[in-house]
Amino acid sequence: MSVHRRLQPEPYSTHEHGDSAYDHSEGKAQASSLGAAVLATLGFSAVELLAGLAANSLALVGSAGLMAAEATALLFALASGLWSRHGADEDHSFGHGRLEALAAFANGVAMAVLSLWVLAESLLRLFSPEPVAGGIVAAVSAAGLLVAAGALFILFRSGRASGRNVLLFCAVLAGPAAALASGVSSLLGGPASADPGLALALVALLAVSIARIFRGSCRVLLDAVPDGVSYEAVGDAISAVPGILRVHDLHVWTMAPGHGAIQCHVLIRDPGSWPVILDQVRITMKGEFGIDHIAVQPEWEVRD
Repeated sequence: MSVHRRLQPEPYSTHEHGDSAYDHSEGKAQASSLGAAVLATLGFSAVELLAGLAANSLALVGSAGLMAAEATALLFALASGLWSRHGADEDHSFGHGRLEALAAFANGVAMAVLSLWVLAESLLRLFSPEPVAGGIVAAVSAAGLLVAAGALFILFRSGRASGRNVLLFCAVLAGPAAALASGVSSLLGGPASADPGLALALVALLAVSIARIFRGSCRVLLDAVPDGVSYEAVGDAISAVPGILRVHDLHVWTMAPGHGAIQCHVLIRDPGSWPVILDQVRITMKGEFGIDHIAVQPEWEVRD
């Protein structure tokens, strides 16, 4: 006997009027302009990595890592957005929104390994400098600046220049800029310690980027309270809704990047007023905390 699996279990996962706007699918991915900018930046990071190894430049390798970390974070967001459009299925009732967090965590691990290698090599070369092929470093890093600047131009021209995206690509610009300084210093006969010194600065930037990646992904993977939301404040706000006597079994967590959820039990005074109470809870949670995925179980005392 064959078993037919439903890709979208109806009606269990559907949301009706008054339910959350989050339907377990991420909707359409961002425009192709952002994808092109991300792919161009990510592709050039591979060029920088190979050139950095060939030119013996840790600054260029560090720049490649920084470009890859920032671009991959955006790429995973785009890719997971495409996949999560499948929505919920019989094995994933919350949808596939956590794919971005899983991919970002893996990216963070890879970038952490690279940054540790660059850190160790930079410290060694500070005390035992090695020659750098300044011409290669300068040429490749200058091209890297053009790629990052072009990506920013594409974002602004397409109207996709959100604050987060612009910040990421501005961080990308710092990598080629530092590598270019290393290449020019080598061409002008500057100190050999310039390359490892600039590489250490890029490692510091990488550490900030990696910490952000781990922080964001772990909040999702560990069901942490959404960033900027206070667990106690949520409980207090629900308790303050007229008609609610007590709140218990309160859970506030991050279902997917940018999407929080609330689940709790409430003891109410009058069962007949439950629709009004529930509506007020929804309005309060959405207005104060930006969370509209809410499941509230009402309870009341049965009197003889």
